[in-house]
Amino acid sequence: MILTDMHTHSAYSADGRSPLCDMVTAAQKRGIRYYGINEHFDYDYRAQSITYCGSTIPMTDAEKYFDEIRRLQQTAQTADFRLLAGGEFGFAPLARCFEEYGELVERFRPDYVINSVHTCDGEECMSPEYFTGKSKNYAYRAYLNRIRESLEAPYPYDIVAHIGYVSRKAPYADPKIRYEDYANEYDDILKTLIAKGKILEINTSPRGAQSVFLPDCDILRRYRSLGGTLVSYGSDAHETTRICDKREEVITALKQIGYTHLTVPVCGDYKQIPL
Repeated sequence: MILTDMHTHSAYSADGRSPLCDMVTAAQKRGIRYYGINEHFDYDYRAQSITYCGSTIPMTDAEKYFDEIRRLQQTAQTADFRLLAGGEFGFAPLARCFEEYGELVERFRPDYVINSVHTCDGEECMSPEYFTGKSKNYAYRAYLNRIRESLEAPYPYDIVAHIGYVSRKAPYADPKIRYEDYANEYDDILKTLIAKGKILEINTSPRGAQSVFLPDCDILRRYRSLGGTLVSYGSDAHETTRICDKREEVITALKQIGYTHLTVPVCGDYKQIPL
């Protein structure tokens, strides 16, 4: 089996805990063939002056990050280990964000880009402030509409990450986000993903979402029934111990649904990795 993990972070990200070199070494020891680091570029928070738990989100130093990972690509890569230098771009529908992400892509040429929604209605989607005064239906529907909006981002991206993120720390008695409750929104998102040829991520950092991974099997089945085939696996590890976490559960579920491959974006080339 060819191992992949396309969504991880190092200490260059504000919430990362392990140094970049340690993450790379751990991935090599784990036997991963395609390993992606994609530090947070949270220009969405900065543009909207959003804090998390009262703290300003520090920005990743792009120059230092790309300098180190490019050097590691020269020294750590082998025929059996491909290190990919990526970025996770937090979407906000603001010209300032579009310009900053475009400039980052132009200057540093990441090997791949993950498109994420972390903010909505001027708040971080996992913060208590986001849910204050909102019903579950409103909070989740607004989040899904923001995901749909993010698919039209004018900068290049390859993977759409952790759909269902809003449910991770939702305060509702039943926080699980289900296809049947938001079928129209999900169908619009999934059909657009397919039409644009983007990759749907399966993320194994669900926290309190009452799912082993996000999106859950009901959404993955619907995506497959619509003709979707491009899926990637990401642990969303922020430290060495979580690299490839719950990967076996993802692979088992994908096989049961009828998927045959994972997709790994490598500098614009979408490699198909058999399950």
